[in-house]
Amino acid sequence: MGFGYGAGAYQQIRSHGGVESADPHGLITLLMDGALERLIKARAHMMRGEVAAKGEAIGRCIEIIGGLRDSLDLKVDPVNTGRLDSLYEYMSRRLLQANLRDDASLIDEVSKLLQQVRDSWVQIAPSATQHAANA
Repeated sequence: MGFGYGAGAYQQIRSHGGVESADPHGLITLLMDGALERLIKARAHMMRGEVAAKGEAIGRCIEIIGGLRDSLDLKVDPVNTGRLDSLYEYMSRRLLQANLRDDASLIDEVSKLLQQVRDSWVQIAPSATQHAANA
């Protein structure tokens, strides 16, 4: 996991706006949204036979997933954070295979996994956690 992943992913999301006002939790959500958007584009390019555009979209998605991996703090919850790191690594490998094999089912698999992670992430938003603590 290198520095380039996080910086590239941040730059990707920055172009969509909202970064300046987002908290760390919101930034992770934006990264996941950006990756999901790239997966939709990659699948569409794949279906149209647009090899270069497909490869670029998949590559950018892999960079964003790398940024998500870089953002993990293994000190917080080593077991679950390690599992999430492994899942992100798995997603990246599957996307490489999808690109090489021109296999839309692999893009669909990663999309489903990432959407599940995103849905769980959104449910543990800081405001929801603070509300529960204050109740």
